[in-house]
Amino acid sequence: MPDFTPVAEERFTRLGGLPMRSVGALGSGLDGFVRPVREIFAHREMLGLLVRRDLKARYKDSALGFLWALARPLVQLAIYYVVLGHFLGAARGIPDFAVYVFAGLTAMGLFQEIAVGGTGSIIANAGLVKKVYMPREVFPLASAGSALFNFGVQLVVLFLATLLVGKPPFTLDFFYALPSLGVLLVYGLAFALIFSAFNVYLRDIQYLVEVATLLLFWMSPVVYSWQMVASIITNPILLDIYTNNPLTLAVLGFQRAFWVAGDDLEQPANLLLRLVIALVVGLGLLLVSHRVFLRLQGDFAQEL
Repeated sequence: MPDFTPVAEERFTRLGGLPMRSVGALGSGLDGFVRPVREIFAHREMLGLLVRRDLKARYKDSALGFLWALARPLVQLAIYYVVLGHFLGAARGIPDFAVYVFAGLTAMGLFQEIAVGGTGSIIANAGLVKKVYMPREVFPLASAGSALFNFGVQLVVLFLATLLVGKPPFTLDFFYALPSLGVLLVYGLAFALIFSAFNVYLRDIQYLVEVATLLLFWMSPVVYSWQMVASIITNPILLDIYTNNPLTLAVLGFQRAFWVAGDDLEQPANLLLRLVIALVVGLGLLLVSHRVFLRLQGDFAQEL
């Protein structure tokens, strides 16, 4: 039999020369921020594999496959359009109500899928967390990647809907979609990172996030108009508090980008500036969430 002793000794010598670093060690100074990002980038192929695995597992053995990504938002659109729009009269004063609602559903759907899916991502990948070392952030990021795929499919349908009603978003207002998308991604990832870490230690967090995202949905003008809220909340300070909710701003930005029929209606002042401010605040929240995640990840394997 071949003697593997020299090979093993060489391997142990090589491993012995590597610096030891505890999982969850934050580092100091700028390196504490740069190193985690560098590690995620080094594992980008694994991140891509996890995204593809999530998508394939979700639609495995399905006859319609990825078309199921449209099922839930289209059913929601039909319910809101018929029940809220016509039976309860929410469509009065909202031209092209279907486009209006679907723009809001597309935006909120992205945030909800990132936040809820990311929160449960560490527990869902417990086997990998306990056996293989990789940056734990790749699991919430993979959930965000699969959510972006579904969002892209819905975005194509939304664009086709604008063509169907004869009002395509070929205006400068279309660029409101960019900061709005940034706000959704930043806040969704911030929620996913911090709550996925908390969820390892307290499993009720996942259910709490589902309830919270449902409340945030109804606190944003998705199936009712911002103009309706402005007519009810006459106090400008309270109206600003409602409007400056980052998710409300993101929904308003998407509606401004795709809902051309609403250009003649009253809009919140300085919407673009509000979106930029919300994006900057969100980036700060994302950094804090990432630091909390890094501090808590050291005991993930033991807790799982």
